[in-house]
Amino acid sequence: MAILKIARLGHPVLLRRAEPVADPTSPEMRRLATDMAETMLDANGLGLAAPQVHVPLRIFVMRDGPQVFALFNPEITPLGEEREAGWEGCLSIPGLRGEVGRAARIAWKGLDAEGRAVSGEAEGMAARVMQHEYDHLEGLLYPMRMTDLSRLGFVEELARHQAQAGKEEAR
Repeated sequence: MAILKIARLGHPVLLRRAEPVADPTSPEMRRLATDMAETMLDANGLGLAAPQVHVPLRIFVMRDGPQVFALFNPEITPLGEEREAGWEGCLSIPGLRGEVGRAARIAWKGLDAEGRAVSGEAEGMAARVMQHEYDHLEGLLYPMRMTDLSRLGFVEELARHQAQAGKEEAR
């Protein structure tokens, strides 16, 4: 297992559409999934897509409670018209957070590390993380999804002003 170098905003690998994985069960893909999971956990992330570690392939890993799973060649479909705004960060854009609108519920499918077809539905944080990681496979970063850039800021500044607003509300 290894901690991989994370590509940061500005690197061209983050802006191109990733290629399908031919064989998720190959030793190279198993090693990549394991290394990506270790990298994500080391960086305290919720998800990580292969382009973020300089590999332009369609795989992401994410936390599901205490477990981490890999999804190869994923497909995501919104379920319904409902959208939710929520704050997102990204390991490729350290120190920043932005408010992004996403589908409230999604259906997903792909292949697991054993090459088996898997599918399900997700809502809440799981749906948000899957959509965020899927965007990486499409060459999109969360600021590209933002409709109001006044809702983008450094984590420390956002926290400071949120705390200050909370104190003023309490008065």
